[in-house]
Amino acid sequence: MARNSYFRFKQFTIWQEQTAMKVCTDACVLGAWTPVEKSHRILDIGTGTGLLPLMLAQRLTPPYHIHAVEIDPSSASQSRTNVQESPFAETIHIYETSIQSFTSEHPYDLIISNPPFFQNYLRSPNEGRNRAAHDERLSFAELAVAVDKHLAPEGRFAVLLPVFETDLLAKELRPYGLHIQQQLALKNDPGKPAFRLLTLFTRQATPAEITPEVLCIRDETNEYTPDFVALLKDYYLIF
Repeated sequence: MARNSYFRFKQFTIWQEQTAMKVCTDACVLGAWTPVEKSHRILDIGTGTGLLPLMLAQRLTPPYHIHAVEIDPSSASQSRTNVQESPFAETIHIYETSIQSFTSEHPYDLIISNPPFFQNYLRSPNEGRNRAAHDERLSFAELAVAVDKHLAPEGRFAVLLPVFETDLLAKELRPYGLHIQQQLALKNDPGKPAFRLLTLFTRQATPAEITPEVLCIRDETNEYTPDFVALLKDYYLIF
């Protein structure tokens, strides 16, 4: 996906010149894959450009409220602009704060996050990208505490991470009674390993190990797969 100053979707536009982390395909898959039924109160942790709240809002039926937390001032400002210029401005509110400091009077039916995940990797010379991609401001332990604090008893937590980091987060969530209910393994094409896992956690324990479904973005001829097109056709202008 080209990293231009903006990315236009069918119902909204994501401006991203002020943010270090741009719109990416895996985040779009998360926004389209995450189930929204029975979700009236939604929290996005680390919203960046505001992409995920806007994607979810497109599929929701009022009444609903989406709260999005973003610690980086430039990203928070960018996400506010994207929300205000969208058809969903009245239902999405951006909070410029850390999730550790964020408070809410009511729990959430759905929490979604595309969190920082690099634990011990080489840092980028771009400090803004470091803040977005590394866990210095939000460790997996802190993320687990926040999810447990804000998630309703019957709520769901959807998260996008690489395979190894998914296991690390799952271990942090387990003591809070949060278990994997559903997973999607994202591949660039059938011949490559999964580079991201999309995981849905709930407080309902599962009797057996979950086998991830698999989604390939492209096929052997480098064309978008029918499954990928079906998932993103309501969002991407090219479909």
